[in-house]
Amino acid sequence: MPKPIKLNQSNLKQLPPEVQVPAYDRQAVAQSIVHIGVGGFFRAHQAVYLDDLLHLPGQEEWGYCGVGLLKHDQRMRDALVPQDCLYTVLERSAEGDKARVVGSVLNFLHALDDPQAVLEKMASPECRIVSLTITESGYYINEGTGEFNDTHPDIVHDLQNPHAPRCSFGYLAEALDLRRRRGLAPFTVMSCDNVQHNGDVAKKMIMAFVERRDPVLHQWIAEHCAFPNSMVDRIVPATTDEHRAVVRDKFCIEDAWPAGTEPFRQWVIEDNFPNGRPPWELVGAQMTSDVLPYEKMKMRLLNGSHQAMCYIGMLLGLDYAHECMQHPQIRRLVETMMDEDVTPLLVAPEGIDLTEYKKTLIERFSNPTIKDQLPRIGTEGSARIPKFILPSIIDQLQRGGSIKMLAFTVAAWFRFLAGTDEQGRQLTVIDPMKDTLMQCASRGRRGPGELLGLGELFGETLVNSTEFVEQVTSALNSFYDKGVAATLTEYVGS
Repeated sequence: MPKPIKLNQSNLKQLPPEVQVPAYDRQAVAQSIVHIGVGGFFRAHQAVYLDDLLHLPGQEEWGYCGVGLLKHDQRMRDALVPQDCLYTVLERSAEGDKARVVGSVLNFLHALDDPQAVLEKMASPECRIVSLTITESGYYINEGTGEFNDTHPDIVHDLQNPHAPRCSFGYLAEALDLRRRRGLAPFTVMSCDNVQHNGDVAKKMIMAFVERRDPVLHQWIAEHCAFPNSMVDRIVPATTDEHRAVVRDKFCIEDAWPAGTEPFRQWVIEDNFPNGRPPWELVGAQMTSDVLPYEKMKMRLLNGSHQAMCYIGMLLGLDYAHECMQHPQIRRLVETMMDEDVTPLLVAPEGIDLTEYKKTLIERFSNPTIKDQLPRIGTEGSARIPKFILPSIIDQLQRGGSIKMLAFTVAAWFRFLAGTDEQGRQLTVIDPMKDTLMQCASRGRRGPGELLGLGELFGETLVNSTEFVEQVTSALNSFYDKGVAATLTEYVGS
């Protein structure tokens, strides 16, 4: 076996011919987009689109500078910087593996190393867009009311220390204020997170933050800054040593942090960029005036199905999404939820057949080469359940439709939060509200009242719905009285 080649700019020509590498002059590419949150999804999705664009002539004005604000982003810095910010995207399917080296990320700044460098990069005339993948919990939303959570410690700190920010909103506000005082136009703020109306939500929350910080800045942003909505879709599991081994052994690349993903990708973007934008439509993105039908379809079917499968799957001792699809009852749970509880609420976007879309989702979930980890899908349930499951329940209650499988999913999450499965094995709960959630689950056990009483998640509408409370209670009681497997059988059949 040949010795693996360390990934960096000078070694690109030594890589095997089947590996696609940047064929453009990376030194000539401007760092005009600052991206906050350089995780696997961004690197396998938005950065790939821009890498495709940079292979077309005349697009050198568009490149990324990645930014990490959190302590754990040091790991990404330590992986990417020695590799000249190059990394491998490994596409996996039944047809085989494909590898490409992505070069659209030109720089990486870690805020804990040099916060001023991050602010100056965002405040520079070269920066025209700041994009975000900061996860659903990064928007500081009170899920029960939909309003800004100004009591969060990060927000309290950044309001008290506006020139020494620590969270994304603080950095955005300080950089925009620097631009305002220097006579520069604001950058466009582009959310790429799984949040319905993500641009509108980003604007609402950021404006609420800035209003508390500086009314003059608030007015300037309101008049001049754009927050386009977007819908993003690609399944990207967390990078594992298996990904590194495939990249090394099959493609002869020594890469500290490759990104494994599926062949499918989709990006729908609201065309609202007053300071200019890349022509993403040249490389497969869809520019539109209305993202809502696409994001509603995707979040309630794909992301909702992820929530439906992951908690019950982990309770049954499964590890991966494809294992859930191989389990006939979990597959039936997902299909029934999509067909009966969610599809009646959707209007198909132009050119999309919902039946075919759902069929494609099942095929994607079933891809055994992706090995999408259930703990990854079940991360931050306190942010994901309110965004991907509860809106469908509220809509169905209003129209008198079925919430059976949706309520089952909420109950499965509550049972999961007890922290162990039926065999007493520990379950991985990763959530910013972990302590509160697990304490409520422990105190409540068979009764969902403790968890449903978390107003910041469930608000008043659902707690006051007799049908919702009864259905969640019935499923949760069954999990404890009859067991997880028996309850699943009772709901979907043997």
